[in-house]
Amino acid sequence: MKRLLLTSFDIWLPHHKSNSSDDLLEEVTRLGALSHALTLVQKLPVDVKGAVDQVIAKIRETQPDYIICCGMAESRSRLSVESNARSTPAFTNCSMSMLPSDYQESTLHTSVNLEELVAPCQATEISHDCGKFVCEGLYYSVLDYLHSSSFKSSCIFIHVPVLTESNIRVVVDDFLLVIDRLALSER
Repeated sequence: MKRLLLTSFDIWLPHHKSNSSDDLLEEVTRLGALSHALTLVQKLPVDVKGAVDQVIAKIRETQPDYIICCGMAESRSRLSVESNARSTPAFTNCSMSMLPSDYQESTLHTSVNLEELVAPCQATEISHDCGKFVCEGLYYSVLDYLHSSSFKSSCIFIHVPVLTESNIRVVVDDFLLVIDRLALSER
């Protein structure tokens, strides 16, 4: 049985009552619809270093086959599976002037075939812009860690729209389908 690690973030703005990434994991847990070996790390701090430290510690502890990091995307209406993450000054908490003169932004891509993964989904798209915020910082850092470690895990990042009565069913169904497709994949 494949082991999956799922992560979500806490709220970060005063008007937020909840974070849709955490709401989605709560709904998946409530439904109890999955028979896969899932480990959840919920309400990660909205801070790159704090989030990365917690996720990498859990990767070391559980050695999952797949990691699905989730974050909230208020401006999106569908699940967005991110194809890549960039190392940007925005998530290193420094300005361009503080970087070495030879600084080069780098991009890391997931090893998961996203086109195949989301093909049967109804409300899921592939995105090539992770957002230059804590989501991208976490995704880049986890991909970088996996590339430099002996773990054979694969990671994807999913941005979750605000969940409403009109979209919750299709968003949850697509998310469960993504989990199933990863868990049942030949790897």
